[in-house]
Amino acid sequence: MNIIPHDNLQIHQLTTLEQFERCVVLQLEVWGYSDGDLVPRRVFLLAQKIGGQVIGAFDGDTIVGFAMALPGFRNQRAYLHSHMLAVLPEYRNFGLGRRLKLAQRDDAIARGFELMEWTYDPLEIKNAHLNIARLGAISRRYQPDFYGPSSSPLQGGLPTDRLYAEWWLNSPRVVNLLRGEPQPMEVIERVTVPHAIYQWKQDPQQRSLAEALQRNNRNALLSAFDRGLAIIGYERDASGDGSFLLGHWNEGTGKG
Repeated sequence: MNIIPHDNLQIHQLTTLEQFERCVVLQLEVWGYSDGDLVPRRVFLLAQKIGGQVIGAFDGDTIVGFAMALPGFRNQRAYLHSHMLAVLPEYRNFGLGRRLKLAQRDDAIARGFELMEWTYDPLEIKNAHLNIARLGAISRRYQPDFYGPSSSPLQGGLPTDRLYAEWWLNSPRVVNLLRGEPQPMEVIERVTVPHAIYQWKQDPQQRSLAEALQRNNRNALLSAFDRGLAIIGYERDASGDGSFLLGHWNEGTGKG
């Protein structure tokens, strides 16, 4: 078994067409997309030119992960929308995804942004834990079948439901959590994703279980958001199950 020297991995801005072409290849290696779902090289170039971000993780001279964001504007506020974050499978579980997100945050703050957003699959336990518990993002919007049909086998043929992550970069919640000082929160409801979801999605005979879970959780989260709740925490138990923790979110203080 090869041991990746993760302490030597470096994070840098990507600026060249050759580097952007590598990001296209990484999409194939990470998600197994068909050509129709690939983000082409020219979009990475555009993101870099119009005030977005293209940030890469390097092992020596080889790009092994990247994060790409585009500038956005909503509710009278400019923000960055992080459209993609990819890390090769053999480089996962070393905190590289978190390092890429923190590099995005540093760059965004340096340029005067207060907010970054992105979407994520509510059924992906590890990713949800990173977004909410480790980075301090919150979620209060849900979009059923956001992208339409996906060619990625990881989707398991399910609708591409997505939660929006809001990352208030300088909020007390985020600043304290990144210092290792998470704030107390009042949990009102929980919505759980069993670890078995991964098996259910990939097994045609159990896919109906995945479909039912997605539908039930979708309804539960939409209902909670309609009642003014937000996802303010995330827990994983010893069995690998994940739970969204819902409560009230005070945007002015960044507290749950």
